[in-house]
Order: sequence, then C-alpha cells, then structure tokens
Amino acid sequence: MIGGATSPGARRRLPLVVWVLGAVAFLMGTSELIVVGLLPQFAATFSVPTADAGLLVTVFAVGMMLGAPVMSLATLRMSRRTALIAALLAFAAAQIVIAVSVVFPLTLVARFVAAAANGTFWAVGAVVATAAVGAGSSARALSVMVSGFTLANVVGAPLGTVLGLALGWPGPFLVLAVLALAATALVVRQVPGDPPARTDIRSAVRSETAVLKRPSMWLIYAATALIPGGLLATYSYVAPLLIERAHLPSAAVPLGLLAYGLGSLAGVVLAGRWGDHRPLLVLVAAVGVLVAVQVAMALWGDDGPLTIALLVVLGAAGLIVNPVLVALVVRATDGGKTLAVALSTSAFNLGIALGSALGGVALSGALGLQGPPIVGSVLTALALLPLAGLAWSGRRGAPALLGRTVGEPPVPRDAGDIRRSADDDRSRMHHIPARGPDPRTGRGSGR
Repeated sequence: MIGGATSPGARRRLPLVVWVLGAVAFLMGTSELIVVGLLPQFAATFSVPTADAGLLVTVFAVGMMLGAPVMSLATLRMSRRTALIAALLAFAAAQIVIAVSVVFPLTLVARFVAAAANGTFWAVGAVVATAAVGAGSSARALSVMVSGFTLANVVGAPLGTVLGLALGWPGPFLVLAVLALAATALVVRQVPGDPPARTDIRSAVRSETAVLKRPSMWLIYAATALIPGGLLATYSYVAPLLIERAHLPSAAVPLGLLAYGLGSLAGVVLAGRWGDHRPLLVLVAAVGVLVAVQVAMALWGDDGPLTIALLVVLGAAGLIVNPVLVALVVRATDGGKTLAVALSTSAFNLGIALGSALGGVALSGALGLQGPPIVGSVLTALALLPLAGLAWSGRRGAPALLGRTVGEPPVPRDAGDIRRSADDDRSRMHHIPARGPDPRTGRGSGR
C-alpha cells in the first residue's frame, strides 16, 4: 500500500457477525461508562466521597485487566460462541446484583464480575471479528466493535444518566440486564458455532504464549496502557469537572457525555479510514491532540462552553487509538491469538485503572479540580516513548507495525529505492552481483 490506497479487502462489505459484536459492545460499553455520569448519586447512596465512588471505575478496569487473560485461557477448550454466551450471561447477572445492592463492597464485586465478562467478550470477539474479515481489514472490523462502545458514549451513557437521575441509579442497570439476555439470543443465531478445540491444553497455551516473546508486543501494550490511562484520568471525573469547576448544573453532565461521545464516534470513523494504512502516524497525532486538549482543560476548565467543546476533541482523539492498537496486536501475531488480544484488553484497563486512580488522588490533593487533566496529559505524553520504539521496530523488519499486512512487500520509500529493488531482482535472475558501491573503494562497481 502506498499512501492512502485502499486495499481490496477494505472495499468488501463487512459480514453481519461483525455488526452483531458491535451491538454487544454497545451494551457492555454503556454499563462501563454509565457510572461516570452517576458518581455523585453513588456517593450519596453509599455515603462515600466522590473520589471513593470513582473506585467503581477503577475496579471495572482491574476486572477487565485480570479477567481477560485468565478467561481467555480458561475458555481455550470452548467454542468461541460458547465463550461469548457465557460472558453475556455473567454480565447480565452482575447488572442485577449492582441494581439491588445496598452495600458499596458488594457493588464493587459485581462491577469486577461484569468487567471480567466484558474482558472475555473483547478478547474472543476481536478474534471472531478479525477471522471474519482477514488481518488486512482488521482495523476496519475492530472499528465497528469500538463504534458500539462509542455509541455507548453518544447514546447509552447520556440516556442512562438521564434515566438514573430521573428514576434512581439502579434503573439503568436493570435495563442493561434485560438487553444483555436479548443479546445472548442474537449471538446464538449469528455467531458461527465453531467446534471446541480438541488440542492438548498445554500445546494450546504454548502456542498462545509464544508470540509474547516478541519485544514489539510489549511496546504495543505499553502504549495501550498509557494513552487510555491518560484519557480516563480526565474523563473519569467529568461530572465534578463540569459541576464544581465549570459551575454548570447537573443537567449539563449528560450534555458533556454526549459531546464526548460525538467526538468518539468521529474518532472511530477516522480509525476505520486510516488505521490500516498508517497506524503509527495516527497514534502519534492522537497523542499530540490529547496532550494539548488536557492542558487546555487544566488551564481553562472553569469556562463551561469551552470545556464542553474540548470534550468533543478529547473523545475524537481518545477513541481513534483503540481499534488501531488492537489491530496492531492482531497483525503482529499473524492474524490474532486470543491471549495476545486479551492482554491488549488488560493493558488498556491497566491504564484505565492507573489513570482513574491517579486522577482521583490528584482530585483529592493540592491540585484539586485541575489535577485530573494534569495527570492525564503527563500519562498520555509518556506514550510517545513506546510509539518511538514501535517505529524503530517497524523499520527493522516488522512491516505490520508500519501499516503493511504480514506477507505484503515493503513500501519503497523513494524512487531510488525502487531502482535499487529492480536492480536486485535483475541481479538475482542473472546470478551476478547487484550494482552498488565497491566495499574496497566506495565507488560504484558498474558493469
């Protein structure tokens, strides 16, 4: 691929199963994000400070971080459809427990279970989506799954927040439980019923872990932790930032969530358009925008309209990175390994846990309401280090990291490279040395 050329795979219509997985991602994303808009209500119900109520975000992230790799190994002998069904049923049960809980620790446990189910869904679902389209269109397929999460920002979280404010916060979680059960039936009908794996479990585990020996995988995981971690350090505390710092009414919180969600939707569209061709360029640009936006929020967050506008840009830059990072994992593992994708989910949520926790510490400390965006900008900027390592790895022989599908020839960088490549091909055909500088004289050898 040269420039922004579109591959043939990118022009094909995506299979229905990809859209089904996007719909499930919408439900799970709504459950994850709805807490952000209802933190003051949770704090009031359980008589805890708002910063402590933020543990509902942190615990969810920890549940996905630990649950995704553990469940990916535990379900190796299951068919992928069975694993998705089990995840949805566990998710529905957790929503019911959250809705009826009367003590904060039980609510935290239920959030952990819901997160483990969510992590299982993303680990298995990403492999199913990629297998349906091929690695060359993986970012496009994964952008559909992430767009389900994005629509949760645009529609699910604001609507759930309005419902929670009007009827009490348990209401949205009961609705999510019912919808998750309906989604289970949809998965049964549309997700292919591949047979359970019959390979020896030890061999399967060795196959899954072999790719983790590649240093580039851990650079991807580092970026996957730092970028969302910086984003969530700010976004987890959007309600107090809007109400207490920008002095907007509580009714403005759903508007802020909607603004963030609309930006997120734009980011996912851009990821699907550019993520397969120039992934590292997209990621570096997104990091730069995120840092600038969070610095602006730290400096001028007392301006309500400006803060709402900045949330749009925050969502766009923040959500463009998710499908691109997961697609890099899929490409780097030659089509995707469940454990490798699960660890991507873990890294993502490690960042969320770290970011939301550090944001809460900053909020409660001397920095006050300026703390979350300051912490977020620092964490995001640190992601430039692993991205630089990935760029170096891509030029040293990992073409998928630079946007080329495994097995695709390297893209010539200039006309000189094209001529040298042609010379090399002719030389191999005639069994004579290629033209180039004489190692003894440094001058061209000629013929």
